[in-house]
Amino acid sequence: MAQITLDNLRHSYMANPADDTDWALKQLDVEWADGGAYALLGPSGCGKTTLLNIISGLLHPSHGRILFDGKDVTDLPTDQRNIAQVFQFPVIYDTMTVYDNLAFPLRNRGVGEAEVDARVRQIAQMLELSETLTKRASGLTADGKQKISLGRGLVRADVNAIMFDEPLTVIDPHLKWVLRSKLKELHHEVKTTMIYVTHDQTEALTFADKVVVMNAGEVVQIGTPVELFEEPKHTFVGHFIGSPGMNVLACKLENGLPVFAGQRIAASNAGAITDTDGALEIGVRPEFITFADDGIPADVVKVSDAGHYRIVETRSPGRDGGQSIKLLVGEEEAIPSGSTHLSFAADNTRIYRNGWMVS
Repeated sequence: MAQITLDNLRHSYMANPADDTDWALKQLDVEWADGGAYALLGPSGCGKTTLLNIISGLLHPSHGRILFDGKDVTDLPTDQRNIAQVFQFPVIYDTMTVYDNLAFPLRNRGVGEAEVDARVRQIAQMLELSETLTKRASGLTADGKQKISLGRGLVRADVNAIMFDEPLTVIDPHLKWVLRSKLKELHHEVKTTMIYVTHDQTEALTFADKVVVMNAGEVVQIGTPVELFEEPKHTFVGHFIGSPGMNVLACKLENGLPVFAGQRIAASNAGAITDTDGALEIGVRPEFITFADDGIPADVVKVSDAGHYRIVETRSPGRDGGQSIKLLVGEEEAIPSGSTHLSFAADNTRIYRNGWMVS
């Protein structure tokens, strides 16, 4: 297990990067605590896999350093970093049995057969592979093969870290939930540093103690699932996390207070606004908006049933058709038709400048 530090890290696939768009990873200064469970979350192309490959040694960074427990490993090859990596698609030996696939990483390091057997059977039981241990891996389904790949990453107890690069892509939805739970259980047992790459917010928020949200090669925010939901530091985080995501509404400042749709808006950080430079926006999640007798005027335009609640889309008045505002309404709560008013919970409403929360 190791504390992993990224020091002034940057990477470009171009020989001579000239501007920001040429960098796959912009400057990163990040520290992952020894034994933590982390998720790298962001859309496709944001740099998650590039960063994972740099940490594992499959890719050398253009600038900066990677440290394990304070030791610079930037120039060390992958086999000397003592890590395990599980890829998006299964990496196994088809001609070997399931047992021998799981045992291979241990036997390759000279581990005694008694320990090999105990460890293989423990991991096989966790991944529900016990009944297939004597079968050849080639005869298994795609999700069965990926479970072997997961097991090969988990079977070693001496690694500095385990990296998971979207490992559940080929797994069916029910089994995804089971395996995420199993990985979480295993992390609590062995306390190995784990970094899990995904574009799926459900996977990230259920697996990780802390989530590293990335966008366009940058780390936008690092926090617990609760922190990311309740206090997104950037409008991207608010929009990307949550279903539906946070409402982001352009506003203006009058007498030191944000104004939207002709109404003064109470926000938890309104007092921090000292000037009007930059684009100002209000951020409020659908969970913190309610119908009211007065307040922000809006028209109900669409209602979608989401099971235990309904997603109501409204539109505020304004140029170019106004702005869309979504809120969540319980099954038993009445939904007005046509024109209505909305109220934002002040403690959960925040002001953003140029995308960043004002503080």
